[in-house]
Amino acid sequence: MMRSFFIVCFKEIIDNLRDRRSLLTSVMLIPVLMPVFMMFLIGFQLERSFDTAEELIELPVIGAEHAPNLMRFLESRNIDIVAGPADGVAATEAVWASEEDVVLLVPSDFGEELAEMIPATVELYFDQANTTGIAKISRVRDALFGYNQTVAGIRLSARGVNPALLRPLNIDHIDVSTPSGRAAILLGILSYLFLFALLMGGMYLAIDATAGERERGSLEPLLALPVARGRLILGKIAATSVFMSISLALCLMSVFATLRFIPLEQLGMTPNFSLNVVIAAFLLLCPFALTGASLMTLFASFTKSYKEAQTWLGILILVPTMPILIVSFLSLQPRFEFMFIPALSQHLILVDMISNEPISSLHVAVSVLSTLAVGAIFTWVCVRLYHREALLG
Repeated sequence: MMRSFFIVCFKEIIDNLRDRRSLLTSVMLIPVLMPVFMMFLIGFQLERSFDTAEELIELPVIGAEHAPNLMRFLESRNIDIVAGPADGVAATEAVWASEEDVVLLVPSDFGEELAEMIPATVELYFDQANTTGIAKISRVRDALFGYNQTVAGIRLSARGVNPALLRPLNIDHIDVSTPSGRAAILLGILSYLFLFALLMGGMYLAIDATAGERERGSLEPLLALPVARGRLILGKIAATSVFMSISLALCLMSVFATLRFIPLEQLGMTPNFSLNVVIAAFLLLCPFALTGASLMTLFASFTKSYKEAQTWLGILILVPTMPILIVSFLSLQPRFEFMFIPALSQHLILVDMISNEPISSLHVAVSVLSTLAVGAIFTWVCVRLYHREALLG
């Protein structure tokens, strides 16, 4: 009885290994290269933000001669003063055209207003929609705010008033989060990536073993073989689950290797993603392979062609991840009832793993068992479906 099951399973695995293009896309390109690309993109953005915070930046200034003290103060903040556009209109056009990230305009009456101790106006031109210049804009605004505070303190001291009187509260910021917890904020998307890679790993096999067989006209002869149809479909689902598990393992190892090259420590983050966590994450997410494989096989069985199955399963992949997005937007904490929802329960537990938070054994048990139960239900439906002669119609 079990011999026929293993024969079908190995047959589907071998057939899928022969399809080099699908294998490269589902098991190599997405699980391996996508995490590498995402991690290096995060690392590049972090390195860029670090460089922007420390490097010398140029600030185009109109009317720099009207505020020599301000210019010296800005230069002390590692800001190089350069000649700006002709006037405010030209500054607006330069910023709007992305020729400049930020331009400072100092009016001719700036010195007089400052001497008369009335608020002296300066104009800062920037484009808030220009995401590439946000760091530079922030540095200039912080420097101007610092100059404002310095001048205010000097004025008060000149009148014998302690500048500290303007600061009735001295707020000490005490961050009780852990480095692992802060890393989880940035790496919370990993669970979505792992589930996506898992599902993609078996999608092409699920399509080929169902809609592909129908399109090639080999489904009817296959069902006519002296093999129980239940064993036949179980072998197909098992083969799909194997490739999903392989895809998941490759994705986990890819992230594990890539995280070593991202300077999260410079942001005070230490992701808890050791080899033990990788193994635990694999064991936690692996039961979802049965759910994904049986669900894809079920949907693909109703399609008439390979292309139609690709369309529907491409949409189906997004369904299990929708609860993750909803919970992420609502910032909901793990609760017992959430553990009965496949994908969502794995996401919540995995975030706690990366955050190095205590993991409830009950939550893990409920998550694994409920996911396996859902997968078993879908598998049973598939078996019942393949016992219907209408499947050949």
